[in-house]
Amino acid sequence: MASPQTLSEAERRVVAAWAADCAERVVALFEAEAPADGGPRDAIARARAFARGELSAAEEIRRRFVAGRAAREVYGPAAVAAARSAAQAAAVAHMGAHALGAAAYAANSAGLAAPDRPRAVDEEVRWQLEHMSAQARSALRHLPPLGANSAGPLGPGLLASGILASIIRAIQTDLARPDQTASSS
Repeated sequence: MASPQTLSEAERRVVAAWAADCAERVVALFEAEAPADGGPRDAIARARAFARGELSAAEEIRRRFVAGRAAREVYGPAAVAAARSAAQAAAVAHMGAHALGAAAYAANSAGLAAPDRPRAVDEEVRWQLEHMSAQARSALRHLPPLGANSAGPLGPGLLASGILASIIRAIQTDLARPDQTASSS
């Protein structure tokens, strides 16, 4: 039986577009440190192509680790988080829960890039929620709460601790609000 973190292919296509939007907002932080490395931007483009139905899930599952290599090529924490956001967006073709990973890494990247703005992470999460489609919101509501299922990215691991966990919990809390189409915070 498939993990509840997988989502249907149709739902993964919907949330891939949102994950790409989240990652795209911070990809310049990676590119500032590694301007010749197009891996993260390519991962975002592939997530968008998957969302449009131009790439198959099988194609993207085979390529899902390519974008993650870029995070090892940079040293600045904001750049690393931006690369990981793009990699998570590309991985949505494999498992829908990666959309929350893309959002969490993007918000973390925004916060790391603006240490003088203590609300930067919250502002990025607010943008993410305000720019989430009703279809993406509906699909993401099908995911188990962070830590409730070990068969995927929302289980134990990097997303389940620290700032990334706090961000995902904030998003999931907002998603749990009834009759919400976007965050009102």
